[in-house]
Amino acid sequence: MPKIELTPVARQALRARAHALHPVVTIAGNGLTPSVLAELECSLQAHELIKVRVQGMEREEREALLASICDQLDAAPIQRIGNILVIWRPAREKKAPEKKAPTPPNPATAKSAAAFAATARRAALAKASTERSEKQRHYRNPPGSQPPRSRSRTTPRGGR
Repeated sequence: MPKIELTPVARQALRARAHALHPVVTIAGNGLTPSVLAELECSLQAHELIKVRVQGMEREEREALLASICDQLDAAPIQRIGNILVIWRPAREKKAPEKKAPTPPNPATAKSAAAFAATARRAALAKASTERSEKQRHYRNPPGSQPPRSRSRTTPRGGR
């Protein structure tokens, strides 16, 4: 994939979007390992714009690291401030997984009697809980009755 070229206006807009982000990947003493690259790839696919924290490297090493990451992942460097790198790449198209023919259920993986009983118990408890709350609501205010009257009085206590 060719190197991504951004206009200054687009780069500025991406820097503004990145301001509120927190670093999602930290690169420390081991440097740029294949597992770190895989995590960067996953984060770029999910978010497009990410921040990366680099620890224990000098300025020249950080600049080389940023260039290396962008070359390997086909991304664009947006910003580098101190130990924080900002990288952007548009999300790649996801390949649709192939649909497999449905397989018949395996009798060995069917629910056991204990699992079936536990599910039935949970359903019965949920039903009883619903009925109990329904009874309490009707006890306080039976169906067809008027709502309770206000306790405020319009006349003085002694008068009628």
